[in-house]
Amino acid sequence: MSKTIAFIPARGGSKSIKLKNIKLFYGKPLIQWNINELIALDQIDEIIVATDSQEIESAIEPNPKVKIYHREAENAQDCSSTESVMLEYIRNAKLNDDDVFILVQATSPFTHKSDFVSGFTLFEKEDNDSVLAVVPFKRLVWSEDKKPLTFDLDKRQRRQDFDTYYLENGAFYINTVKNIVENKSRISGRFGFHIMPEYTALEMDELIDWDFGEIQMKKLIENKEFIPS
Repeated sequence: MSKTIAFIPARGGSKSIKLKNIKLFYGKPLIQWNINELIALDQIDEIIVATDSQEIESAIEPNPKVKIYHREAENAQDCSSTESVMLEYIRNAKLNDDDVFILVQATSPFTHKSDFVSGFTLFEKEDNDSVLAVVPFKRLVWSEDKKPLTFDLDKRQRRQDFDTYYLENGAFYINTVKNIVENKSRISGRFGFHIMPEYTALEMDELIDWDFGEIQMKKLIENKEFIPS
């Protein structure tokens, strides 16, 4: 019988902010925002926090769904890819090919359980091999060699008239274990977009992100646009 696993990489050696994954964000450790939303989902069988840090492990609230995976040192370096630790865990946990694997980014605290539900719907009911979260993107983008990439320089449009592009916000990716192992990638095949609000493109990587992020979260909660689980 297949199962659904949410996988959250949480390395202890962040360069920008020490232990940013457990730095308090609007009253609770950053990583706990995603964990709480995932716990509330019936679709999730296990939540795996892959860490090399005892401090991160100790900061996570105990819950039967949540398990700690002690990632190998070679896959906890600055140069280590997320795929490397995903594949390490899949191999060591001996997951089945048809298990569903959802990669979740701890630095994206605005992901609500309803976003995960919508992502699963796209994955299960619309014949997609994988699903990723994105935000609509309408900006004047130039290449390094000064060529316009998203607009016509001679017919400069209003922003609302731009073609819509989509930007990965990193919130989550859904795929099967089989696809991840075969392609060594979090997304593959035919994939679907779960579209999230533009503000969710903000990732908590620098201290200034915390300042903007907490203001945004306060506003969302006060307006009941985000009701935490």
